[in-house]
Amino acid sequence: MKTTLRGVGVSHGVAIGEVRHMGTAVLEPPAKQIPEQEAPREQARARRAVEAVSADLTARGQLAGGEAQAVLEAQAMMAQDPELMADVDRRIAVGSTAERAVYDALAAYRSLLAGAGEYLAGRVADLDDVRNRIVARLLGVPMPGVPDSDEPYVLIARDLAPADTALLDPTLVLGFVTEEGGPTSHSAILARALGVPAVVALPGACDLAEGTVIAVDGSTGEVFVSPSGEKRAEIEAAAAARRAALTAVTGPGATSDGHKVPLLANVGGPADVPAAVEAGAEGVGLFRTEFLFLDDGENAPSEEKQVEAYRTVLEAFPEGRVVVRVLDAGADKPLAFLTPADEPNPALGVRGLRTLLDHPEVLRTQLTALARAAEGLPVYLEVMAPMVADRTDARAFAAACREAGLRAKFGAMVEIPSAALRARSILQEVEFLSLGTNDLAQYTFAADRQVGAVSRLQDPWQPALLDLVAISADAAKAEGKSCGVCGEAASDPLLACVLTGLGVTSLSMGAASLPYVRATLAQHTLAQCERAAAAARAADTAEEARRAAQAVLSGE
Repeated sequence: MKTTLRGVGVSHGVAIGEVRHMGTAVLEPPAKQIPEQEAPREQARARRAVEAVSADLTARGQLAGGEAQAVLEAQAMMAQDPELMADVDRRIAVGSTAERAVYDALAAYRSLLAGAGEYLAGRVADLDDVRNRIVARLLGVPMPGVPDSDEPYVLIARDLAPADTALLDPTLVLGFVTEEGGPTSHSAILARALGVPAVVALPGACDLAEGTVIAVDGSTGEVFVSPSGEKRAEIEAAAAARRAALTAVTGPGATSDGHKVPLLANVGGPADVPAAVEAGAEGVGLFRTEFLFLDDGENAPSEEKQVEAYRTVLEAFPEGRVVVRVLDAGADKPLAFLTPADEPNPALGVRGLRTLLDHPEVLRTQLTALARAAEGLPVYLEVMAPMVADRTDARAFAAACREAGLRAKFGAMVEIPSAALRARSILQEVEFLSLGTNDLAQYTFAADRQVGAVSRLQDPWQPALLDLVAISADAAKAEGKSCGVCGEAASDPLLACVLTGLGVTSLSMGAASLPYVRATLAQHTLAQCERAAAAARAADTAEEARRAAQAVLSGE
């Protein structure tokens, strides 16, 4: 095996330790027949196992909080899908055991999703994890998952299920490496939230032998196999230098020549606020309110419950800016009381603002709760709508905000290429834009963010994506309004400089990335950032764009 491997770095930092592999997947249960009279008992066993796994996933989510909670609760809903349970019952009725029926039913659903090209095809890893957990429970064997170890280690896996990533213990798991996944996968996002160095999409990662010492650089995507003492010292020295550079830069985000770039935090609720404050966030650039709704997938939270949650976040940033995204339901975040169950392609159907306009009472309650939560607080509240396609959408959202008596700035997320291309038109109705680069990349390249096979097209360095960012930023500047980025692209320090050079006016990211971005911006002038942005846009591939920007910023 090569001594230096390269994947995609998705979470900053360096980890050096011994390899431990993720627990193996559940073995395929034997296909034995049961007598007809045993079917009711087996159906009851299957139902109990499904309910237990669903409850476990929900509990894990509540324990993890934040972004992890929504991911795990979506898995729990997947486990209890009525159609899947009906298929399990049918298979048991014709002679399958409970474990075999679950295995076959989920395998059929997996094949359907993987081959149909639907948005949910990317959730195959999540579905596999659900299957493995239910089958393990029925067989009475240990759950597949993170290995037991008394010593810190580097975790290796083909892919990491959200249930495993969400509850990783950073004191034991020094970092992780996966063969699959992409830069905007759930595991990558959760790794950044945990502050655990991580590399994904690394071919051959699972061939690393148990106990092998490796060094993982989550910034560069490099993995060094059995590094010599000299190499380890070099890697550790570079990591120490990076840490020293981080602590040397404090205060508001700005380039070296004083051009201000507010650095904000992405949060999923009150639980994420302490880390954001500690990291020096100047406010919140993306408050993902759907996590509050996912606490009870059967009903919308009451107005009072919403007021309490919103006020907790608003109070944490006196005189700061807090940008709230109204409920973004649908696609990978289905809600039973809102999301159609029979859409052939949920990503291209009724989701985000479309869902809210179909259910105006849900939007009205949320906007009213936000208005009440902000009363009397010295905070700059801004509210934005997800999945805005055109001026008609923006006008409808702004009207709903005014009708609710909301005293705040109204904005639109740019996640659909049409919104970038018609940004000036949209800005006639709203006061700011916020670029969600994860979905914008997904829709621009027809590449699901959860599918590792198309990860090169999810790369935020893709020049076509940078073009759309530039179009949006130019439109906002022409209208005298702001245009921020709240997607994962903002967490890449080098790309943050390029985004600044494109004219983006603020950057929002997970709290763990804030020090890295702040320190890197402080090393470069606005003119350098602009030259780097121009060089990146002139490239033809994401890798060429990254190299071109790096060359400009390093003075090569």
